[in-house]
Amino acid sequence: MSVKNLAVLSCPKSVAIIGASIREDAIGSKILRNVIDGGFCGEIWPVNPKYAHVLGRTCFRDVNALPSPPDVAIIATPAPTVVSIIRELGCKGTKVAIIVTGNFDDELKKAVLAAARPYGLRIVGPNVVGLILPDANLNLSFVLTGAERGKIGLISQSGAVVSSLLDWACDHSVGFSKIISLGDMIDVDAGDAIDFLAADQQTAAIVMYLESISDPRKFVSAARAACRTKPLIAIAPGRHGEAAKAAATHTGALTGNSRIVDAVLKRAGIIRVKSLTELLAAAEITQKAHPPQSLRVALVTNGGGAGVLAVDSLLDRGERLAALTAQTTSELDKILPSGWSKSNPVDVLGDAPPARIAEAVKIVARDPNVDAILALHCPVQAAEPAATAAAIVTAVQEKDWPGKPLLACLLGGKASREGRFILRAAGVPDYGMPDDAIAALHVLGEWGRRQKALTDIAVSAELAVNRKQAQRLMEGVASQSRTMLTEPEAKTVLSLYQIPSAECSIAKNVAAVAQLATAMLRNHRSIVVKILSRSITHKSEIGGVALDIRSRAAACRAARDMQNRASDAGLSGQIDGFVIEPMIKVEGGIELFAGLSVDPVFGPVIAFGAGGIAVEQIDDVAISLPPLDDDLAADLIDETRISKLLRGFRHVPPANLDAVKRTLLALSQMAIDFPFIRAIDINPLAVAGRAVVAMDARIEIDPSRLHEPAPSRRLVIKPYPTEWTAKIRLAGRTFVLRPIRPGDARAYSSMLERISPSDMRARFFGQTKLSNATVARMTHIDYEREMAFVATDIDEQIVGVARLVIDNAQEAADFGLLVRSDCQRKGLGGALLKRLLDFAGVQGLKGLCGSVMPDNFKMLSFCRKAGFTMTAPSSDTALWQVELSLSNRSDPGPSSHARYEKMYPAELIERNDA
Repeated sequence: MSVKNLAVLSCPKSVAIIGASIREDAIGSKILRNVIDGGFCGEIWPVNPKYAHVLGRTCFRDVNALPSPPDVAIIATPAPTVVSIIRELGCKGTKVAIIVTGNFDDELKKAVLAAARPYGLRIVGPNVVGLILPDANLNLSFVLTGAERGKIGLISQSGAVVSSLLDWACDHSVGFSKIISLGDMIDVDAGDAIDFLAADQQTAAIVMYLESISDPRKFVSAARAACRTKPLIAIAPGRHGEAAKAAATHTGALTGNSRIVDAVLKRAGIIRVKSLTELLAAAEITQKAHPPQSLRVALVTNGGGAGVLAVDSLLDRGERLAALTAQTTSELDKILPSGWSKSNPVDVLGDAPPARIAEAVKIVARDPNVDAILALHCPVQAAEPAATAAAIVTAVQEKDWPGKPLLACLLGGKASREGRFILRAAGVPDYGMPDDAIAALHVLGEWGRRQKALTDIAVSAELAVNRKQAQRLMEGVASQSRTMLTEPEAKTVLSLYQIPSAECSIAKNVAAVAQLATAMLRNHRSIVVKILSRSITHKSEIGGVALDIRSRAAACRAARDMQNRASDAGLSGQIDGFVIEPMIKVEGGIELFAGLSVDPVFGPVIAFGAGGIAVEQIDDVAISLPPLDDDLAADLIDETRISKLLRGFRHVPPANLDAVKRTLLALSQMAIDFPFIRAIDINPLAVAGRAVVAMDARIEIDPSRLHEPAPSRRLVIKPYPTEWTAKIRLAGRTFVLRPIRPGDARAYSSMLERISPSDMRARFFGQTKLSNATVARMTHIDYEREMAFVATDIDEQIVGVARLVIDNAQEAADFGLLVRSDCQRKGLGGALLKRLLDFAGVQGLKGLCGSVMPDNFKMLSFCRKAGFTMTAPSSDTALWQVELSLSNRSDPGPSSHARYEKMYPAELIERNDA
């Protein structure tokens, strides 16, 4: 379902409390009292057949007796009664129902959904504490503590966490815009809640407590869209196995491996924190500071020990201390005693009065190498916390303050309370302990890095792969009722995806080993002998690998020993022969691991790290989600400890990182191309100098998924839709129509340079130039939510773009169209519009809509010819509104637009539609 009906939660005009009671201990009574005490100005309707009045309000016997449809209903009745109530609410026209009742089994949950779906009634819950809308004075919950108004939207899968956070927030004067308790999420889930809060103008930051993600693709898509405009911060328990198990027991859905959860949240643009206090402290800092482009921190303290603790915490989180310039050091020398630290952290010494601390803060803030400042104050007689806080506030409020984030940490308890009040009143973030302040700084840095990632221009080289041949090979394996490829088969598949692998030959028996060893030793100093098996994947565990074999006799002896060990282990029937390959010794080489696996919750994931036989013991691995590009592959490498070795050390030159990245990109492409692959392990992936070679490999497949169309829905992030690429011939010229790619940013900018100023103003509503960040956003799109088709000429220059953005209701889309000024009036706009309509039809959209400037005569004429309904500017809008209905289309597939074929004749040369 879409989030269309959830919009009523922004400002409901009426609420029904079903199960309201005169018993003070009843949940329905607590909810009704909270609604009344909260000052809600809309209609409040208690519903319970037992009473005529509850808490002074007229009580209705059932939903049908209500005077009109309530915008929101909250249900606090026993689980068996809920299905009929939902059906009545749906018939009545209610938009949202919140179920606080628990103890729903799977069958009852299905029945509730079945009752709601025909009416478009959205269900929040069951098993929730309710909904709190401070800006509407509505506390539709049974929590004890209300919420102050603010700009933070809270999403929680735990009612207990909502109660705890509200209590903490009350003490710290932190306010909220919306608080949504999700519970069991049979309908409205975290993705829906993110979409709702992303569109909410009262919400500036979104914080979440997540125990499970029911629809990972929807969740990630919603988060990626929201984080373009608002910071998203989450705490996701289950970093350790025991905690994950507890969370699974609590919610009924596994949270998955914590590293995978980290990868999912990072790719979604969500900042993960470790504790509830960090969660709201992080949200608070995002309200008081802008995300920096980088995070180089300067510390100013009157206590050396506090500074050391803060530095440790900062470096533990992977952040950087700023290197102060010589000018800054010189200026500090003029105001500080000779015994000051002469470096960062700046220790102004324990006898520093408030004015000295504040002056040091101002000097450090002017340093171009400093992005953020933390002022640490230990309570001493020379500088009382309140006076120090006042001095810091004065410094920040001066006109010449450079606008950099300043955080304050007043250590101590009772002595520092007044100082904290002064800081909060002035909007300066304050913390009681250094680690809390550093955690907030880390969130600020992560926010900046995620914002930068959204606007980075990704460039990936095209991989020359042979998908069809690899598919045939694996289909052949499946036809033999096998799930494991042999090592030679696995290496063949890798080579078809441009991953070099060690040369190998197959020997069926010991005699063949002798022949192959003799031949191979003529050209190589030594060889490797391995068992060949369709079922034994970890050959080393049964002694199935012999290295550095230098003679025919040694090769035969090694093969016989392997046969004997397999026989002793009862595995002789699983030996299909032997693999003979050259012994590749790479001096100063590094053994890596690269792989692909399928998580039961989050689908295919890419893993990379240190390799070799001790890969699990070393435990140096990083995880990311496909699809990858060059930047994401580089980030994946950088997350590992072994990346430091890959960049060179001592006399060892840097490794061929481009080749390592290509290996990861190839694995990513295989995850997209082959939904039936369960796992790929390349271990070791040997790296030395310019060489990167897969020394050993295993691939496991799932024959039951062999004919599943690619790309798989199990991919959390929708990959590039190659099936929407087509080649056309128009007015004697050949063009390619294809979806836009992140790597198109430069080509898109080049096209914009050849658009006339008048055409730019018409398309972008007065703008004649777009920033690099805007161009990056327009080329780095989420194919789950929007589409942009580019037209390229034979030189691969972009000459036109058509774009649509699907609305939250998933019913219609805003569209835009731009053709390079020198390529207009050739039918290219019509061809691009046809492609948009094809796509919109497949998505099930009911129509396209758009806004056109009154003086954009070319676009207005185009829309009239194309059959758009035209609405002239009015008192409500200065723009023309254009709409095109798609509801009458009998064929939603490509090339079904006879009108546009006639208007803009284009010969279809080639199409990749799946």
